[in-house]
Amino acid sequence: MGIVEWILLIIIVVFFASRFMPVKGINNISVQETKNKFKDNNVQFIDVRTPGEYKANHRNPFKNIPLSNIASKIDKLDKEKEVVVICQSGMRSARAAKILKKHGFQKIYNVKGGMSAWV
Repeated sequence: MGIVEWILLIIIVVFFASRFMPVKGINNISVQETKNKFKDNNVQFIDVRTPGEYKANHRNPFKNIPLSNIASKIDKLDKEKEVVVICQSGMRSARAAKILKKHGFQKIYNVKGGMSAWV
């Protein structure tokens, strides 16, 4: 392998590693920790699954804002409040959490395991 191939390999590894690294200001929380936040009026609950997935199975007080719409609906959310984000497995909600972080949200929680972890 030449130097160019090594550099490309390193760039690819760093790119994929950065996609899975935790982001400062985004915390992963359990389903039980999520349920404990239901009593708090200073928390926004966002379900980023598709409308069909949401309709088939969701939990109150989560509101459905699909991942594909999160950037365009960001102005409907309060940056001063905490945000709890959920999806089916935790992957889409992690992406949504990163988008929220880029838009200035400070207290963001991603539900570990998503709806699949809900008992």
